[in-house]
Amino acid sequence: MAEQVGIIGGGIVGIALARELTAAGAEVTVLEKESRLAQHQTGHNSGVVHAGLYYAPGSMKATLCAEGRGLLREFCADRSLPYRAVGKLVVAVDAAELPALAEIERRSRANAVPDLTRIDDPGRLREVEPHVAGVAAVHSPQTAVVDYAAITEALAQDVRAAGGRVLLHTEVTGIRIERGRVRVITRTGAHLFDRVVAAAGLQSDLIARLVGADPAPRILPFRGEYWMLKPSRTGLVRGMIYPVPDPRFPFLGVHFTRGVYDDVHVGPNALPALAREGYRWRDVSLADTWGSLRWPGAPALARRHWRMGVDEISGSLVKALYFRKARRFIPELAMGDLARKSGAGVRAQAWGRAGDLLDDFAVDQVGPVTVLRNAPSPAATSALAIARYLRAHHLGSPAAR
Repeated sequence: MAEQVGIIGGGIVGIALARELTAAGAEVTVLEKESRLAQHQTGHNSGVVHAGLYYAPGSMKATLCAEGRGLLREFCADRSLPYRAVGKLVVAVDAAELPALAEIERRSRANAVPDLTRIDDPGRLREVEPHVAGVAAVHSPQTAVVDYAAITEALAQDVRAAGGRVLLHTEVTGIRIERGRVRVITRTGAHLFDRVVAAAGLQSDLIARLVGADPAPRILPFRGEYWMLKPSRTGLVRGMIYPVPDPRFPFLGVHFTRGVYDDVHVGPNALPALAREGYRWRDVSLADTWGSLRWPGAPALARRHWRMGVDEISGSLVKALYFRKARRFIPELAMGDLARKSGAGVRAQAWGRAGDLLDDFAVDQVGPVTVLRNAPSPAATSALAIARYLRAHHLGSPAAR
């Protein structure tokens, strides 16, 4: 009898793992609480396929991003899904940012980012991005954009074709380990599995709590808002223009991205959301907010990053402040070029007891239950590689019983 595996979460990571395991002979059931796949982090991001510029060499992020990028490109080619290498320019606007840019270059080379070049001539910068301002940059021409929601649906087709089940409207409310097997209770019934993997994103710490895992790390939701450039001004950006990130924060800062369908969006910012799925200011969960405020790491995080918080919230509420951040990189940008807010995403950022924001991917094992505790960007880029990693290191090869 084939091993029966339940997967909690219908984002790209959960569906990629379902595909990996069904291909290996397991009987897989995906449990997704929403009415469609990719409804949260997977379907609310900028669509970037990261090349590995930022990640600490040797980290899981660095390793799995490199492997995942190649697997994703091959999958898109095989399924005739759009994959556009539009390129990324990480720009130092002034000399003060050059040391941090040098660190990005060092990490990029250690991570074997393909075709990376360093540019120290402003004239050459404008050959890549004619409207950009800066004194130096690193250029990653192979950084690409895709449609992650479409990729997730294509992966799910493979799962179903191999005999797997993808159950929507199926919210998990309880998990019990019974004689080495796992009973998963949902609002529509119960399921019994040999193993369970939770790739639940914004709900990952709540799922971990159901199986008795350590409450830490907790998920702190960060909302990132995007503005769209009006169509007549999308020519200001050829590919992607990114700032040199502040190494104190796990966020990249406001940037410009030409999407896979040729829209250009500006953002995101990063501000604490008032609900795990709080895509708007009016989306408030008292339980989520109170839980964050009561977390032991809250005072330390507030002391450490309150200035950033004030800055990000101000930019969200006052368009002129958001515009000012963006205009540093494209002086020709006018306030009216930011046509409208195009929505927002919420990042599931793992948060330790000491107030530290976890940087790398993190996995917990509780008996036959595997919980992916921290999988922020570049998890979408890395999804197919994460699936292979989980199978090899936490699940073994599903085999007939």
